[in-house]
Amino acid sequence: MLHLYPEIEPFETERLAVDGLHTIHLERCGNPNGIPVLFLHGGPGTGCTPTHRRFFDPERYHIILFDQRGCGRSTPHAELRHNNTARLVSDIETIRRHLGINRWLVFGGSWGSTLALAYAEQFTAQTSGLILRGIFLCRKEDIHWFYQEGTSRLFPDYWQDYIAPIPKSERSNMVKAYYRILTGADSVRQMEAAKAWSVWEGRTATLLPDASTETFFAQPEVALSMARIECHYFSHDSFLTPNQLLENASRLASIPGVIVHGRYDVICPMDGALALHSAWSGSKLMIVPDAGHAATEPGITDALVTATDEFARTY
Repeated sequence: MLHLYPEIEPFETERLAVDGLHTIHLERCGNPNGIPVLFLHGGPGTGCTPTHRRFFDPERYHIILFDQRGCGRSTPHAELRHNNTARLVSDIETIRRHLGINRWLVFGGSWGSTLALAYAEQFTAQTSGLILRGIFLCRKEDIHWFYQEGTSRLFPDYWQDYIAPIPKSERSNMVKAYYRILTGADSVRQMEAAKAWSVWEGRTATLLPDASTETFFAQPEVALSMARIECHYFSHDSFLTPNQLLENASRLASIPGVIVHGRYDVICPMDGALALHSAWSGSKLMIVPDAGHAATEPGITDALVTATDEFARTY
């Protein structure tokens, strides 16, 4: 079984202004003359971590990571204005042109898979390949499953903590109720709600309980940006047209790709991965039999590193 590559530090970091409001954190690692690969983090709202640099052989890859608008070290923190899918796709192109890269491999998990698909379907010629994990198509049924009814029946104990900040009279539409609090003026209630929202995801991300994952999601800065930005996107249908990613999947026919999905993913159930694989003729589906949603689960890490190594060999 393959593991993450050793820890690595960036050889360059910078702050890139993408409009008059948002400035994003951008970093580059590995071999500047290597295969360009863009890492897209999840959420939306979590930001990148040092672990994310380690899915790629640093001798063979030029690894590019950035914190999306409002996330991580990008500023303003947890900002919702000028924050939508089209602008994130535009930011990716801005980065590509800024770095003088012709084509690159795009790697993303969860929301990162959503953003990678939206980008590749628009900028096919600039995408040399896709490696996607925990497919999240952002359909209404996907949001309803995790935030309203579905996962709630698998984790009814954790669900009680998730619904606790919401008055009983508003629980028929949890996303709407959370959005009211997360965009409200009461900072104490906002943080309480943000932690409940974020910890719900952290607790359900892995097949087996993982305290470090839950702790990461409970960090105040992570929780606030993740809850506010996720809820903002999901309140606006992720700024996508209905079923957009599957309907446009035929545009990916010329792009080779690997889809990695945990059999027991309860955040993004496997039917989304299967639907994408069926619609995308150039894809290979790798189902990890003993994993949930998180990239750090051993089987998923193994599949992702296998995919990046294989791409490097055939590039």
